[in-house]
Parts: sequence; C-alpha cells; structure tokens
Amino acid sequence: MKTVAALVLAGVFAVPGLAEAGECAWPAWAHYRQALVSADGRVIDRSTPGMTTTSEGQAYGLFFALLGNDRDSFAKLLRWTQDNLAAGDLNRQLPAWQWGQDKQGQWQVLDSNNASDADLWIAYSLLEAGRLWHRADYQSLGRNLLWRTAAQSLRKLPGMGLMLLPGDVGFENAEGWRLNASYLPPQLLARFAAEAPIWAELASNTQRLLTEGSPKGLVPDWQVWKTGQGWAVDSQKGAVGSYDAVRVYLWAGMLAKDAPGRSALVEHLQPMVQRVAERGFVPEKVDAATAVDTGTGPVGFSAALLPLLSGNAVALAAQRERLKQQPPLADAYYNQSLVLFGQGWDQQRYRFDKDGRLVPNWTAACKD
Repeated sequence: MKTVAALVLAGVFAVPGLAEAGECAWPAWAHYRQALVSADGRVIDRSTPGMTTTSEGQAYGLFFALLGNDRDSFAKLLRWTQDNLAAGDLNRQLPAWQWGQDKQGQWQVLDSNNASDADLWIAYSLLEAGRLWHRADYQSLGRNLLWRTAAQSLRKLPGMGLMLLPGDVGFENAEGWRLNASYLPPQLLARFAAEAPIWAELASNTQRLLTEGSPKGLVPDWQVWKTGQGWAVDSQKGAVGSYDAVRVYLWAGMLAKDAPGRSALVEHLQPMVQRVAERGFVPEKVDAATAVDTGTGPVGFSAALLPLLSGNAVALAAQRERLKQQPPLADAYYNQSLVLFGQGWDQQRYRFDKDGRLVPNWTAACKD
C-alpha cells in the first residue's frame, strides 16, 4: 500500500513528502523570475542606474528558487553567481558584492568585497537544496562556502566573542567594529551550528547584538562595538533603522515557535509591533536611540512585518490589505524580495524548524 510521508510543523500545516513535490507552482516566484531574473540566471536590480547585480540578489534568488522547487532556475542562478562573482569557483572565492557596467561600458565586478549576509544565504540555500533534493555536490559546495565565510569574515571582538563582520574589508578600525544585525538571520546560524560549534557561539552572540544593541526594541541599521565600552551609535549612519533593519523583524518573526531564544527576541521587538498597530503602517525610518519615526515605509516593509505581526490580528489584517491594494512594481527588486520572504511565509509556503532547517510547502494550494 502506497503511503505518503508528511512533515508536520508545530501543528500549523502539513508538508507532503518529496515524492509529492512540484504539484503546484508558486505564482509569486514565477512573477519575480520573469521580471527580475535574466535567462542566464542574473538577478537584476532595475532600481539602479546601471541595472546592477549584487551577491545579495543572487542569494535571495537561490533561496526563492528552492522554495519554488525550481531546480532549473536554481542551477542557472548558481552558475551565473559562480562564473561572474567568484571567478568561476565558489570553492575558492567568496562572491563579489557588486557586478555591473563600469564607466567604460564593460560588464564586470564593480566591488570585489564580499557581503557576508549574501555568503550565508548562498551557503544555506546550497546546504538545504542538497538535503531536500539529495544533491551531495550542493551540500559540499555549501560547506566549503560556509568555511570560507568563517575564515574571512569572523572576528573575535574583545568583550563580545565571535562576531561576523558585514564584509572582509572596511568594517574594523581603531574606533571599533561596525556591525549590521540584519546580516545575521538566527535560523541560518542555528542550521550552521549543525556543521560546526563556532556557529552556535555566533548565534548566542547575535542574540546579544539583537537585544543589547537595540535597548528600546527598535533596531538600527548599523551598530558599533567598542573595546571596553560596548555598543555605540554608528558615526557614519547614526541610529536610524530602515531598509536594513526591517529584515531583523522579518527574520525574528519567521523563527520556529520552539526555536531557542525566540520568545525573548519577539518580546523584545514588540515596540515595533505596537508602532505598526498604532500607525496602520510600518515607518520608513525609526531612530533607535530616540524612538522617533518618520515617513511611511514602502509596501515591502508591510510584507516584512507579516510574520512578526502574526500575534496581532488587527495589525496583521491591515498590512495584508495594504499588500493587496498596493502591490510593489514587478521590477522593484528589494520590495519584491521582501514580499516573497514575508508574504510567502504568511501564506504558509514555508517554515523553518527549531534547528533552522527549511520546511518547504511544495504542494500548497496555488495562491497569488
């Protein structure tokens, strides 16, 4: 008698086993792919004058292709990333942050520094694609990329311990270390802890970063750690929390209910939930030091807050309605990326388990 295995996540929904995968497409991914991904696998940020591509864009594209069970697009995205951002070999080189057309009209790497958040998302997508699709080559490449990221971007900060810098170059000086909390999704670090203990230590230190570094429960885009002093306001960007910080609320909201540290983190971030509930929108900018907010965030911000708003029915409904009434332009790269993350989670397209492993719902009923 034929049986179908099912993964049940926290009683929320059942995800049929891999034998059933691919029954239903993910319309949002299909639209994203059509508007933003070239035929050869380049995610194009059309909001930039030169139609540039970043390692972040490639990383998100890989993750969304995995969520959509789109093996062909995943392979193309990976190939383009390796060929154009890593000189042909991700085993030997972290991907360059930015690629595009230079002043002479040549298409090439514009900034060779790595972006560690992209490195983590690419490594994660490779590890999970390898596990879910039974591809040992993807798992091997993911592990190699993860180790190279650790070797180049991890630092031991006095009084803090291991921390991941946003990139290999340009984030440490005599003043201290510049950090970006949105570069450190806790569920990814939990998954990496199964690969090596150093990632568990980083996960613990990241919890400190997310709480101690935002004492009012409002997260700044950038923070500085100073020896002997601890957290300080970034001299370059100040205490503003906006297009980077919005991802912190997204990552926190998507943590499994039984993930270590989730309850404390979600409770700590309630000031943003309360603000959204009172305003009816997500502020574009919030000063994490004074708690003063300005502007109305783009609709992608509404999508990013959906997971964290899941405990507030009224606020959740309002942001869902905003997404319905004011969808982002098809070629708005960052807003569309936030929509696929946040709305995809809200529509139960995927979950993360307590150990950070991806639980895709590849047989979800088709929803736009």
